[in-house]
Amino acid sequence: MKHPVARRIPHPTSVHGELREDDYAWMRDKENPEVLEHLAAENAYADAMMKPTESLQEALYKEILGRIKETDLSVPYRRRGFYYYSRTEEGKQYPIHCRKAGSLDAPEEVLLEMNAMAKDLKFLALGAFDVSEDGHRLAYSTDVTGFRQYTLHVKDLRTGEVLPDRVERVSGITWALDNETLFYVTEDEAKRPYRLYRHRLGTSEHVLLYEEKDERFFLDVWRTRSGRFLVAHSESKTATEMRLLPSGEPEGEWRLVRAREAEHEYHVDHHGEHLYIRTNDQGRNFRLVRCPVGDLGPQNWEEVVPHRPEVMLEGTDLFANHLVLREREGGLPQLTIRDLRTGVSHRIAFPEPAYGAGPEQNHEFETTVLRYAYTSLITPPSVFDYDMDSRTSTLLKQREVLGGYDPAQYSMERIQATASDGTHVPISLVYRKGFRRDGSHPGHLVGYGSYGIPLPVSFDSARFSLIDRGFVLAYAHVRGGGEMGKAWHDQGRMRNKRNTFTDFIAVAEHLVRERYTSADRLIVSGGSAGGLLLGAVLNLRPDLFKAVVAFVPFVDVINTMLDTSLPLTVTEYEEWGNPNLKEEYDYLRSYSPYDNLAAKAYPAILVRTSLNDSQVMYWEPAKYVAKLRTLKTDANPLLFKVNLAAGHGGSSGRYDALRETAFNYAWILTQTGITS
Repeated sequence: MKHPVARRIPHPTSVHGELREDDYAWMRDKENPEVLEHLAAENAYADAMMKPTESLQEALYKEILGRIKETDLSVPYRRRGFYYYSRTEEGKQYPIHCRKAGSLDAPEEVLLEMNAMAKDLKFLALGAFDVSEDGHRLAYSTDVTGFRQYTLHVKDLRTGEVLPDRVERVSGITWALDNETLFYVTEDEAKRPYRLYRHRLGTSEHVLLYEEKDERFFLDVWRTRSGRFLVAHSESKTATEMRLLPSGEPEGEWRLVRAREAEHEYHVDHHGEHLYIRTNDQGRNFRLVRCPVGDLGPQNWEEVVPHRPEVMLEGTDLFANHLVLREREGGLPQLTIRDLRTGVSHRIAFPEPAYGAGPEQNHEFETTVLRYAYTSLITPPSVFDYDMDSRTSTLLKQREVLGGYDPAQYSMERIQATASDGTHVPISLVYRKGFRRDGSHPGHLVGYGSYGIPLPVSFDSARFSLIDRGFVLAYAHVRGGGEMGKAWHDQGRMRNKRNTFTDFIAVAEHLVRERYTSADRLIVSGGSAGGLLLGAVLNLRPDLFKAVVAFVPFVDVINTMLDTSLPLTVTEYEEWGNPNLKEEYDYLRSYSPYDNLAAKAYPAILVRTSLNDSQVMYWEPAKYVAKLRTLKTDANPLLFKVNLAAGHGGSSGRYDALRETAFNYAWILTQTGITS
C-alpha cells in the first residue's frame, strides 16, 4: 500500500528577511474535509502496514492487561470527617469516585460514577474535584473532547442533584468556608487561565475579581491546608505574584503578598501566625522564609532554610507541628521533615539508587502523619503513612502486579554519560537479570528535558513486555529538565536549548559504546517537548537510532511560536524564546525540527497524535510527516497514527489506552526483529 501524499499548496511568509515556505499550512484548517480525509488516509496506511502485527498486538494487549488488577481500590484518604477513594471494576473504562462518612466500615456513597457519565461519549476526563467544608457539595469539572477545556459542575451530595451552577472554560476551583461561595478561574481564547470570579450558589451573579492582563502569566486559585486563606496565584515561567484572602471572608479584600519582579518566583503557605514563603530571591534553587501574617514586607522575612546550590527546594507542606521540605539532591527526590516545636530535621530514607517519591493526598492539618508515594523502575507504586514523630513508615498498599511479577528478577542502575562540554548526564536503567553487555540486546531510550520537569523514574507494568523480551530500558535525564535543580533547567532552555539535544546524543552514544545495546537495535521515544527533542536529534544524528516513536511531538517550533493565538505560545517565550526577536528567531530556526528536515536517510519512525490536542496541535506532526515523506532518501517505514477522539494524553478510557500501548510496543518489537 502506497503511503498518503499530502497536497502541496505554496504558503510563503517573510520573517526577519527570510522567505519561509510552508506547503502544508493548509492542514491547520480542522473544518476542511480534505484535512480529515488526509488524516483518515494516514490512519488507514498505518493500520495496513501494521496488519501483519495484529496477532502480536492482541497478544501484547492481553499480556499487559494480564498484569493489572482490573477490580481495585485506591488507598482512602481522610478529609474533614470523610474517607475518599476511587475504585475500578473489571470491564469498565473509568474509575468510580466514592467516600465513606466517619469510618471505613460505613456505607459507601458514590460521588461520581464516571462510566455512567461517559455513556455516549468518546472521551471523558475529570479535572477539579473539591468538596465544600461541610461535605455537602462537590465542585468538579469535566472535559469531553480531550482539548483540556473543562466545564464546572456542582453536585449536592445530599440529594444527588447536579445544580444549575455551570461554568465553561474553567481551570482552578476552590470553596470559601461558608460552603456557599465558589472561587474559580476561567480561560481566554488561547486557553490561558486569566480571570478570577466569585460565585454564590443559587444566584446568577458571577463577580469578576481580578483579570491577569500580562499574557505571560497563568492565574490559579487554591486554599491553604490550614484552611485559613485562599490564594490567587499569578505565575509566568520566571516570575510570581500572589494575593491572600481570609477564607471565612469571601467578600473581603485580597491582599498582595509581594508585587511581581523579573526573575523572582515565590510560593506561599500558612501556619499559625506566620506565612511561609519559598523564594528564589537569593539563589536559583530557592530558600524558605517566614513572616508575620499581619506584616508581609520583605524586611520581616526571617530565614528558615537557606539557599543551597546543591539542593533544589521544590516545595513545602505545612502541618500543625511539622514542616515537610520537598527537595531534590543528586538528581533524586528527598523528603525532609522538620519538627516546628524543636527545629530538629531528618530525612526519610529510600532504598534504591533511582526512584520517585513525593507527598500523596494530605488534607488534614492537625496530624502527625505524612502520606507519601514511592516507586522505582522495578518497585510498583506504593503508598505509605509516615509518622513524623516516631519516624516510622507503614506501607498501606503496593499496586498488585498479576502474572507472577518478581522484582528480584530485574536489575536497576544509575550511570552517567559525559556530554560534549564535559557535563555528566544521569541515566536510569532497568533490565532483566542475566542481561549481557555485549551489544546484542535491543534498547529503548526515553527523553524529555524541558520546563524544569524531571523525567519520572517510575514503575509501569506494561514496560515488562519489552524488558522480558530482552530490552534494556534507559531514561536520559538531560539538561532542560529539573533533575539537578534550576541550573540544570537553565542550561537546557532558551539559547542553551541545544544542550538538551547533545546530551541525549551523548547518552545514546554511551549506551552503544558501553555495549548496553547497539545503534541498529536502539529505539528512542519521547512526547510533546520530548518529541521536539527527538525531532532535533534525528536531524543531527539519524544514524544513531534504529527506530523512533514520537508522541504528540512539538516539531513546528517557529510557526507555533509566531502564532500568539495558540495556547501556550506567549507564556512559553521564557522557555523557548520569542521568534519576533531576530537573535532568538535565529536560534530557534537553527534546531526547529520541521524547518531542518533534509534530503537524507532517517530511521523508521512512528508518529502519534490526537485531533483534539490543545498542547501540541495535530497539524504539527501532520505537517512534519507530510514534509518528511518528500525528503527522506531511505526505505524505512514512516507511520502516522491519529486518535480522532482524544487530546494530548491519548485515549481517556483505560482499556483504550492499553490498546494504544500494545500498538506502540508491536511497532517497537518488530523494528528489532522480534515478532512473537
